[in-house]
Amino acid sequence: MELDFLIINGTVYDGLGGPPREVSVGIKKRRIVLDKLDTTTVTFATTQAKEVINAKGLAIAPGFIDTHSHSEFTVLADPWQEGKLFQGITTEINGNCGLSAAPLYGEYLAHRMDDLKEYDIPYRWNTLKEYFFILESLKPSINFATLVGHGNIRGSVMGFSDRIPSEEEIKRLCYLIEQSIEDGAIGLSTGLIYPPGIYSSTEELIKLTSHGARFSSSMNLPFIYTSHMRSESDKLIESIEEVISVAEGSTSPVHISHIKTAGRDNWNKIEKVLELIYDARKRGINITADRYPYTASSTDLDSILPAWAFEGGKEREIERLRDPHTVRKIKKILAGGNGIEDIVISSVESPSRKWMEGKTLKEISAELKKDVLDFIIELLIEERLRVGAIFHSMSEENLRRFLREPWIMIGTDSSSRSFNGPTRKGKPHPRGFGSMPRFLGYYVRDEGLLSLEEAIKRLTYLPAKTFGLKERGIIKNGAFADIVIFDPERIVDRADFSNPFLKPDGIRYVFVNGLPAIRDGEPTGIRNGAILRNGR
Repeated sequence: MELDFLIINGTVYDGLGGPPREVSVGIKKRRIVLDKLDTTTVTFATTQAKEVINAKGLAIAPGFIDTHSHSEFTVLADPWQEGKLFQGITTEINGNCGLSAAPLYGEYLAHRMDDLKEYDIPYRWNTLKEYFFILESLKPSINFATLVGHGNIRGSVMGFSDRIPSEEEIKRLCYLIEQSIEDGAIGLSTGLIYPPGIYSSTEELIKLTSHGARFSSSMNLPFIYTSHMRSESDKLIESIEEVISVAEGSTSPVHISHIKTAGRDNWNKIEKVLELIYDARKRGINITADRYPYTASSTDLDSILPAWAFEGGKEREIERLRDPHTVRKIKKILAGGNGIEDIVISSVESPSRKWMEGKTLKEISAELKKDVLDFIIELLIEERLRVGAIFHSMSEENLRRFLREPWIMIGTDSSSRSFNGPTRKGKPHPRGFGSMPRFLGYYVRDEGLLSLEEAIKRLTYLPAKTFGLKERGIIKNGAFADIVIFDPERIVDRADFSNPFLKPDGIRYVFVNGLPAIRDGEPTGIRNGAILRNGR
């Protein structure tokens, strides 16, 4: 047998969480070969390999799986995906928070046009099948799996109306779920703080999740319900209970996106959160979660507005922000919130306002000599809502508690970007460039929150199992050769909030489907990612 690559003298963490082994790992075409390749036959094996990599002092692990990604559009603008690749990420789970690449019809298609225009994306599509055809032609660097967004299907059928769907509309929503599963979706995601998902009832979510789970089961395909919950702060407990209700009502596995306790007044709720989840798991409910290893979140600035402000879509929202009577109501609500002044602007569209990126609302409004709330309204109008923000609102102690839990995985909650080119914009959250190295370097090695083998399991096998990815997330004979070779003593994140576009340290090699995307810490120019339709 002639191997394409043979990795020798490294310490292998197979992804299952057991103790590491000193074995050699072969790669032939797209697959891992382990049979008879151990330390007693290295000399013989090296004669049969086109390239031998000496991994002495390094860890060999399955490629890391980003359980919470938003790369649907940025990957079309820049398929190199350097920010993820240099973290050792070889697979992304996309379509989170109710926002997926497809379906795109009607009012919802019009709503997402601004996202396409932001990156000068010339392609247009309606279905996941059409989107996958475009993506495959661009050859992404890493593997792409996706959920179907509840926001997509509701927006495509009902627009941004705040009402209960009719029976006929439920049928159309179910049809779009079926179509997306047939095209390759691995589950349904919701974003219950964003329009139009914010207008859905628990009953609607149970109906749609039940239908998706039954349809997938009939085809022997994976299915999971994931949720950016209705609240991660004041209504956190009620939101956890709703996720559990969806699980009970649909019999589907459920997954909580970027689990957190946001806002100082809510930090003490972590005990109740964990109690609810452990009680559900004891009752047989398959419930998991992901988290990024930072205490700041990031989303659109207008997410701080009341739910009724979004009804009818972007143009109606902007009209409300121009109406003095409505603005008074909004400002009264915002005035009662904590930490508004500390929100950081991460991105704006207008060149004349780029100086605001990386500054707090307090700093910007002081420089402009304006009231903070007046400035927020003005900025949202003039930027037509296209304002990204970072919210420093979480507890470090609670973050560590979550990271210790065996059912929590790591997700970047970020789109893929590169260090140069069309996706280098603004000052995005550093989680898009440092989540995996930060977890392994700071929290695992330096702080000792958990063992390295358990940490690697959370980045590899557990996500693959949770999201139904076949033959990924594990080093075993015949599995796909997604492999990361890193220095466990040097791995560390370097990106921060002031300069997020920085490469981490310690990642030496990254193989995607058997070919090296990173060799000795440098990009090879090879893009070999695959579309994982239904996790395959």
